[in-house]
Amino acid sequence: MSRIGKLPIALPNNIEVSIGKDNVVTVKGPKGTLTTAVDKDIIVKEQDNQIVVERPTEQKRHKAMHGLYRSLINNMIIGVSEGYKEQLELVGVGYKAAVQGNILELALGYSHNIFLSMPEEVSATAVTEKGKAPLITLESNDKQLIGQVAAKIRSLRKVEPYKGKGIRFVGEVIRRKAGKTASK
Repeated sequence: MSRIGKLPIALPNNIEVSIGKDNVVTVKGPKGTLTTAVDKDIIVKEQDNQIVVERPTEQKRHKAMHGLYRSLINNMIIGVSEGYKEQLELVGVGYKAAVQGNILELALGYSHNIFLSMPEEVSATAVTEKGKAPLITLESNDKQLIGQVAAKIRSLRKVEPYKGKGIRFVGEVIRRKAGKTASK
């Protein structure tokens, strides 16, 4: 039995879950509404204020889907009740970030500024404090979408291992390398 798949998902009081035909699960909460289509073989039930995900057989495919869909539904419930937050810091001389509406403007040491349009579901804020690296905060109710946007921003200037310059997640540990040593 899947360790993750067999765990029931507790429903908070302010969350409403509906399981429609064709195994479409819709979750409504104070932070919005999320929908996902579950594989037709996987059984999703709501019983005594919990969501239970079951699989019909012990096939490898069913085992893989069992834990996956349980995690996806759990992430949707957390997203519409609490939301998700990602923070990125820009480490480097002259690196700047600014947000105007849903457009993120980044100065990352290139000859031009980079303008990124944010999806409607993701809200971005940029904070620059004197003496600290600029900080970009992303907030959304969709875990997959916020992760994808954060990865896209990070890919614009990956952290290099010698000086540690680039865009990194807050708390991310970068493996540093020693530079060249002078020969005698």
